[in-house]
Amino acid sequence: MTIPFTKAHGAGNDFLLTWTELAPAHHLPDVARAICERHTGVGADGWMLVDARDPLRPSIRLFNSDGSEPEISGNGTRCAAALLYHSGKASGDAVHIRTGAGVKELRLMEWSGARYTFEMNMGQPRVVEKVQSIQTDVGNVDATLLDVGNPQVAILCPEFPANWRELGAAIERHPMFPNRTNVSFVRVLDEHIIDVVFYERGVGETMSSGTGSTGAAAAAILRGLAKSPVRVMTPAGDLHLRWTDSIWLTGPAEIVATGEYLIS
Repeated sequence: MTIPFTKAHGAGNDFLLTWTELAPAHHLPDVARAICERHTGVGADGWMLVDARDPLRPSIRLFNSDGSEPEISGNGTRCAAALLYHSGKASGDAVHIRTGAGVKELRLMEWSGARYTFEMNMGQPRVVEKVQSIQTDVGNVDATLLDVGNPQVAILCPEFPANWRELGAAIERHPMFPNRTNVSFVRVLDEHIIDVVFYERGVGETMSSGTGSTGAAAAAILRGLAKSPVRVMTPAGDLHLRWTDSIWLTGPAEIVATGEYLIS
């Protein structure tokens, strides 16, 4: 069997996208693990099914590279929007995409070839705990716990810990989070600039994260260390956030390849 895909990335966070009607009907977590494997598969942080059979109500279903199914990815949703525009299944100034965290509006800001820039309505974050002490076998941290459509633990620190990856892995699977959590480590450079690294639930270290950037910036603002608008520096480039009636996150999405994955 062959599975057609389009590969895209949002600020280095990469995804394989397949039209829903062309995907297998069963064993989707297994397919996700296989197609996302970077040595024996195509390689990506996640595999996304995009359903545009009703052009007025496009929807997406996302699987992480470990086969788990998260509620939403900010960068991934921008990639889906890029595919919809690039294939002619979306037009105009905005597209509304149904995700596991509700319908999200994405406004097309710029477009050049296969590279798009969208401003995405991330909604209002829900604060679970403004300051929470978390103890692990590899270190202890104070963190802000939020829900931005998916769970986020934002750790504000003057410098990134040398073992931040080990800390991220330990916190992701901490008993405090029975469904696991996303983790970000945040350095506030000034009131409008933060520097962030990410350990994502079901993926591990990622070059960027839209929801992680949202949680990181919201935590810095809520703790009185930053103000809107916020430039979020990630290892793969900058995202830009403003918090008005909702949080609006601006970032790129670029289509880089198409192909077919062979699966038995």
